[in-house]
Parts: sequence; structure tokens; C-alpha cells
Amino acid sequence: MPFFRNPTSSFRKRNKKVPRTPYTTTKTMSSEIARLLDTQPDPAARKGFETEMSSFMQTFSRYQSNKEHGIELDWDKIRPPPAEQLIPYESLKSEADLKGFSKLAILKVNGGLGTSMGMKGAKSALEVKNGLTFLDLTVQQVQHLNTTMRTDKYVNHPVRILTFNQSRYPRILKESLLPCPKHAEDESRAWYPLEYLFISNSDNLGAIADPVILQHMIESESDFIMEVTNKTKSDLKGGTLVDYDGSLRLLELGQVPHEHVEDFKSVFNFKILNTNNLWVNLKALKRILDGEGMDLDIIEKTRYTDNGKGVIQLETAAGSAVKHFKQAHGIIVPRRRFIPVKNCADLLLVMSDIYRVENGHLVFNTHRPFQNTPTIKLSDDFKSIEQFHARFKTIPSIADLDLLTVTGDVYFGGSAIFEGL
Repeated sequence: MPFFRNPTSSFRKRNKKVPRTPYTTTKTMSSEIARLLDTQPDPAARKGFETEMSSFMQTFSRYQSNKEHGIELDWDKIRPPPAEQLIPYESLKSEADLKGFSKLAILKVNGGLGTSMGMKGAKSALEVKNGLTFLDLTVQQVQHLNTTMRTDKYVNHPVRILTFNQSRYPRILKESLLPCPKHAEDESRAWYPLEYLFISNSDNLGAIADPVILQHMIESESDFIMEVTNKTKSDLKGGTLVDYDGSLRLLELGQVPHEHVEDFKSVFNFKILNTNNLWVNLKALKRILDGEGMDLDIIEKTRYTDNGKGVIQLETAAGSAVKHFKQAHGIIVPRRRFIPVKNCADLLLVMSDIYRVENGHLVFNTHRPFQNTPTIKLSDDFKSIEQFHARFKTIPSIADLDLLTVTGDVYFGGSAIFEGL
């Protein structure tokens, strides 16, 4: 791997007082990554770690190159997508040929690690409903799919699940641009030829494999479909699908020039939100990977550690792959297909009687007098999972609630019922 050659000599050069350029910064980062590799003594673990760090170095090098050449989006070329590239879900054929499911694979990604909720592990392991975790509910979804669609030969056996580690990239110290960490720590043969892939976040319990969308993908011969939904006040910072100089692109807040942030957040300019429910034609994906390859857009995010030190996270969004597919478009889906849990206010909503579980996915409470979900605002005293459970001994009934704002260090006990404003 080219980034790890001659680590000793590169490491020595780090101590010389030379102007920081993208080239010298990348070489210094390479030396630090090589040092990190040396902290992993286990050969098997080291091999996987090397793969991760090689991928990280490619991303970091692209990030540095982009900064050096001033590569950024030209705001004047950004427009909302044309109407023909945004298809309303209601306009799709309601009758679907279920045979397509035999060619579909489902990929659930963990998304974030839930650090904003005080979590230190995979968010999919969080209990969210009736003592079940996100992963439990996902398995229920697939079990129901296999049984009703007869898509798996093992319908009377446990669901076959293949797991993998998502890319683990080190955070970067904002001041020095060096890595934060100092130490590293089936049956696989497919029964059917897979042609399509449905990707969604594990914390979005509204994201189930939909036969109507799959049928549309097959009949329209689409290569890539992004599910989008109408923005609300809580989604103003979320990524959106745009037309960029004649082609579809995913636009994230981190890519927007500072002077256009308010333009980006305006629902008058951009009305739709990327749900990260993605449908991919695997044959088209293979053609791209075998050809020009696929460089996903790099998004720079600034975060702060517990001791207040500024760090940079380099992220890539799966949805940014849309720019590589010729036959791509968006489908405007109902809000019920986008029920994410990004904070403890979202968690309260999902755990409450606003929803019930049906075959692993959330179903809206039809007895609620309002068709929208209540607005919930919790103070920082409820920020972490531990704080949340300490203050809510039991989950209150909020079926008749419109707005809840909690400020201060408040504890709720017993069987509480929240109604109105």
C-alpha cells in the first residue's frame, strides 16, 4: 500500500519545520497512520485495520487535493430537480409483481454511532419498542418478508444475516491535521441471482422493502432511486436532491458555502429531504465500479471532544453516488417511510403510543386525532440515553399531545399522560 511505505523516514520529516502544504500534510498523516498500524499486534486484526486505513488515506488525500485546488460546488449551478425526476409515490402502480423480491438484497447500515445520545456502541443495539432493539425489529421485517413473499428457501428457519464493519476512519485534530487515536484496538453462497439492493439506516423503522417501489424500479429500468420526503421544520439542515449543471446530485449542508447556508435551509428553495432509503441496480453498480470507479463526495464536519478539542470528521454519504448513475431519479414518499431516531426526543416519540409495531415496522396510531406527530423538545438534561431513562421511569402516553417542551432537570414517574400543548 503506497501510503505506508518508508514510515520511519516519513516520520522523521514530520519534525522538520516546513510549511504545511497538502503534500506535506498527507505525508505526515501517512506516517502517523503507519505508527497506528504498529500498535495492532494481532496479524488478523491488523490486516483489516490496514484495509480501513488505506481507504481512509485515499479519502484524506482527496480531501487535501480538493482544498489545494479549491474544488467546491458552484452555487449558481444548483437548482431544484426538474419535476420529471421527482415521482410522487402515489402515482406508482399499486399492484406489484412479487417475483422481483427473489432478486432483492436488503442492506441495513448502522448510520451514526449515537454519540450525540451518549452512546458508545452500535445504535442498532438500542432498545426502542417493547424491549426490542432496532436490529430485532429489522429481523422481524425480513422474516415477515420471507414468509409472505416466499423469497427465501429457509422461511421456517432463522433469517440469514451477513454482517460487516462499516468504514472506521480516525477523527482528525483540527489544529494539527493529525489523527486523534494513538492506538489501534454462512452460508455466503446466494440462492438467487441478486440484481437489486435496498439500502436504509437501521434507526429508520419506517424503511421497509416496498414492492411498489421495487416494481417501479424494474419496469422503469432505473439504475438508482433515492427516496425523498417533504421537509419539515426539524429537517432544514438535512441533505437534499438537486440538479447540478444538468445532473442529479445530493447536496449536504457541509458542502454549502457559508454565505448560502440560509438559502440551503429555506423550504422555498429546497422542499425535499433525502431519507437515505436507496435502491440500487447491482448490474449498473458493477459497471461503474469496473469502469470509472466511484468517488463519493467528501463532507467535512467539525466536532468537539469531551475535553473541548476541535476535531474534523471526513464523511461520505451513500446518496452522493447518485451522480454516477445515468438512469437515476427520486421518489417523493410519505413521511411514514422516514422515522429516524437522531436524539432522545425522537426516541421518546418512537417508544410512545404514537406508534405500534407490526411485523417489525412502525405503524401510526389511527386513534390519534391529528395526522402529524407531536413536536417534542427536551432540554440537555435528557441528552444521553442514560439521562433519558433516568428521567422517564415509564414512557408516557402522548397520543393526544401536540407540543411538549421540557426545560430543566425534570423527572417523570408513574403512568403519565401528556395532552394538548
